[in-house]
Amino acid sequence: MRGNLFSFLFAALCLFFPANPAVAQNTDIKFIADTLVIQADGTYEADPDLATLTFDISAQDKELKQTYDRASQSMQRIISLAEKNGLTKEDLSSGVLTVRPYYDSDKRKRAKYYIVQGQVTMKIRDFSKLGPILEGSIQDGITDFRSLTYSLSDEEAAKKKAVAEAMRRAVGRANAALEQKGQKVGALRFANLDVKQLAGVSRMDVYQMAQFRTAVTQTVEVSAGGAGYAQKTPPPPPPLPQPEKITVSATVQCAFQIQ
Repeated sequence: MRGNLFSFLFAALCLFFPANPAVAQNTDIKFIADTLVIQADGTYEADPDLATLTFDISAQDKELKQTYDRASQSMQRIISLAEKNGLTKEDLSSGVLTVRPYYDSDKRKRAKYYIVQGQVTMKIRDFSKLGPILEGSIQDGITDFRSLTYSLSDEEAAKKKAVAEAMRRAVGRANAALEQKGQKVGALRFANLDVKQLAGVSRMDVYQMAQFRTAVTQTVEVSAGGAGYAQKTPPPPPPLPQPEKITVSATVQCAFQIQ
């Protein structure tokens, strides 16, 4: 009997609260027999407290050992740069280097060349370290920058706060609706929860760095007299994206017993 009741309430929720929020906007409170069906939204907003930097490592050469050594050195240099800026081993993830041989049409022969690739990911909580790490890696040609993302270190806690806000509003609306009838909110019979994706996560990727990397490599120009060369000062790195507030939203659909 109880299972049938839950099935009935679930069907009622689907009927009165469609998946499209625009459709459901005007149907957030419904009375079904001795049950009050209600929908409410909740949000939680916070400043990001975690930045994730990702770098790609790649080396190519005809000799496997030489290729692997170059990639290993690049990985060690970017790790050393991170540690120099105060990051701990727990903040770094380097994974393993992968080797890919490339052959001519006849694979029975020796590989034509090798490519060794890897990736280093940094978790940075002090955002003032981002500039020095990014600038140091590019100026020294250590690795290829891949992405920078701002986020929350504890996303689950943010989701719980958004859900709590949605439930608080649902109970508040239920009480307001029943007080007019001289009734009270009873036990929660059913609840359907939808936590939406994080919004406002700032990101910077490799494509935004392409113009800067090109400018860094072009550091030689002909002098005004036409004889001799002058060294150009490499341009500063492009400004980092400013972290924006991150919003987590939740929608709860509840069925309360009417007392």
